[in-house]
Amino acid sequence: MDDPTLPQTAAHSGSEPEAVVDAVVVGLHAPESDGDGPVLAPGAGAVDAAFSGELLALLTTVGATGKAEQVVSLPARGALAAPRLVAVGLGRPAEGPRAAEAVRRAAGAAARALAGTGSVLSTLSALDAEAAVVGAVLGGYRFDAHRSSVDPSSAPVGAWSFSGTDDGSVRRAALVAEAVATTRDLVNTAPNVLFPQTLAERAVALGERAGLVTEVFDDAHLREQGYGGVTGVGKGSVNPPRLVRLTWDGGGAATKRVALVGKGVTFDTGGISLKPNAGMADMTSDMGGAAAVIATVVLAAKLELPVTVTATVPMAENMPSERAYKPGDVLDMYGGRTVEVLNTDAEGRLILADAIVRAAEDDPDYLVETSTLTGAQQVALGLRTAGVMGSDALRDRVTAHGTATGEDAWAMPLPEYLRSELDSRVADIANVSGQRFAGMLLAGMFLKEFVPAGLEWAHIDIAGPSYNTGGPRGYTTKGGTGVPVRTLLAFLEDVAANG
Repeated sequence: MDDPTLPQTAAHSGSEPEAVVDAVVVGLHAPESDGDGPVLAPGAGAVDAAFSGELLALLTTVGATGKAEQVVSLPARGALAAPRLVAVGLGRPAEGPRAAEAVRRAAGAAARALAGTGSVLSTLSALDAEAAVVGAVLGGYRFDAHRSSVDPSSAPVGAWSFSGTDDGSVRRAALVAEAVATTRDLVNTAPNVLFPQTLAERAVALGERAGLVTEVFDDAHLREQGYGGVTGVGKGSVNPPRLVRLTWDGGGAATKRVALVGKGVTFDTGGISLKPNAGMADMTSDMGGAAAVIATVVLAAKLELPVTVTATVPMAENMPSERAYKPGDVLDMYGGRTVEVLNTDAEGRLILADAIVRAAEDDPDYLVETSTLTGAQQVALGLRTAGVMGSDALRDRVTAHGTATGEDAWAMPLPEYLRSELDSRVADIANVSGQRFAGMLLAGMFLKEFVPAGLEWAHIDIAGPSYNTGGPRGYTTKGGTGVPVRTLLAFLEDVAANG
């Protein structure tokens, strides 16, 4: 991996009991029937043999049950070359996506428990190699860029090795984890450090290192070319807006083109329609969609996917000032449509509308946009499940990939009868409805107005899932989560394989 803050990862081909590491991790399943005891997961056989077949008995003696994410530690006492044996619960045996997610969560829990450890061998990779790597790397993730000092005992595991797999599988999984971590880093960076100009600079730097074609539209260019949504939202801030485009050409083997669009509001006060103070600090995460599509197109290049991917990323800071746009303004959008602003806190859809029109000019086969768009998404689906809207077939395809990757997603409708709720008194469309109902769907309906007829598109509202305000769980740490990078990657791989 290119990121020096992440642990080293490698496949392990030797004997697990003889591995010279600081700890060995094994999995433990909860019993399928009440009254039975836990069961060692596949991959733990050699370690159990090193304990003369008594490992399970030792673990149950100290309270191990196999409950999901429970972590129990034992001194190896010479049975292993490593001084420490760690068992982590997987819950009851499952199949398919649920089984992979159980491995990711268990690996993440083990990574947190092993903070400050130099090297660890995991046997969870015998269950699912990619899930074990991704869970271990992301579970131990920390964001320390703004700290004056770091406690070594809380540092991530320095190096992970994984038994029962190969270097290629580990490398691929590590690149996926790195992309998610990059997204988390961008989301977690303080807004006085990450504003439109610096986000654009970081996006370009990431793109250039990956061999992408990069473009940056500054405030002057955006105004000259009529990007009224981006410039309207951004004009209240001393930090002018940007729009960045990053393109991976598919390595010369692409037959399909995918447009990715992500909302990049680097901080959202609500503008003149000022938000309440409670929770406003979390609006540093309002560029989670931008971070995800930036990291995804870079990942597509590193994995050399045979599909052309262009990320179009509008960036603005929504601030109140004497220059800020205000309720009642009419914005001339890129592409010629006009929007009446009824609420300046519905700013994300305005910058996304401009970006969608520009992205569609590349004549993509598919357009997928993601954004922390509405509080209504959280009301409807909670804090962990994204709402997916758009063309029926593509909406369902993207939703399926979200579910399969462990990034929960749910398909939502865009009923035509809602369109009249966005009728404007003076312009082509208003940016919000006068009603309180169906806020998530109305935002999707607004975006639909800017998608050309015939283009398959999907909108992923990640207002809840992109940022964890609670404590760590599984491989999800506090702050930015990196959703929906793995969903987007799965979709791109699907397109590369099946069109």
